[in-house]
Amino acid sequence: MQVLSTGLEGAGPTCSNLPMTDNPADARLALESPLVVITASDTSWRLPLRELWQYRGLLYFLTWRDIKVRYKQTVIGLAWAIIQPLFIALTLNLFLGHLVRVPSAGVPYSVFVYTAMVAWQLFASALTETSNSLVTNERLITKVYFPRLVVPLSAVLGSLVDFIVALFILIPYLAYYGFVPTLAWLALPFFVFLAAFVSLGAGLWLSALNVQYRDVRYTVGFLVQLCFFLTPVAYPSKVVPQSARIWYALNPMVGVVDGFRWSLLGAAEAPGRLLLVSVAAAALIFVTGLYYFRRTEDSLADII
Repeated sequence: MQVLSTGLEGAGPTCSNLPMTDNPADARLALESPLVVITASDTSWRLPLRELWQYRGLLYFLTWRDIKVRYKQTVIGLAWAIIQPLFIALTLNLFLGHLVRVPSAGVPYSVFVYTAMVAWQLFASALTETSNSLVTNERLITKVYFPRLVVPLSAVLGSLVDFIVALFILIPYLAYYGFVPTLAWLALPFFVFLAAFVSLGAGLWLSALNVQYRDVRYTVGFLVQLCFFLTPVAYPSKVVPQSARIWYALNPMVGVVDGFRWSLLGAAEAPGRLLLVSVAAAALIFVTGLYYFRRTEDSLADII
């Protein structure tokens, strides 16, 4: 939906402009006030940045509400953002690092996998929250108008808060193993943005589909688990045959995880062709997801 405002200043007192009132003062005030017309949304590829900015207060409220609800009545609160990736990394370190001895690009395996887990947790959390965001906010969507993109976007921003908490633990963890900041660390925000970009694009697809087909929510967990094994979290991407790496990089999280390791650990060569493929795949997922979301935006309140 779009809200368009047009002023009526200077409009003559014709029958079409006169309000239905017997009070001349009320009629004059109504003519001088802007007319708000709500029309169908523009089902184009564009992102309605101006409208999102107008509803930035709602975006902030929904993001903060999601964070509070997620950790309401929990014992350790935001510490879950640290415990989940850390414990998974330690488990992988025990079985794959010590027993199977998976190669780790010359760095301690626990550091190798924990760095990737922090990036992966951002994607997995944002995708899960985004895919269910429209159904979770059913009452709000059916009662008032606002750009529906605010809802999935707030879910991604809430997951970014968890990521920042986990990152503050990762940095001293790296310092303990002797990793010091380098100029490559300046590239880290780009890979964080890419992970959020991918999760938002895929989340737009899944959230809109989840409104029409409620069994989509049961497939999200399976998709996240499948993507985990298709992403070089527990192993380096170099174990993939050279001839298949281009196809492998169509998973955008390949570029994100490799970029995280290169930026923080210097454990690999600077991302090149594979990163370009991952960025192109991420852009395709986002653009098509945005288009589908915008196409179905007008009917969400009716179907949900």
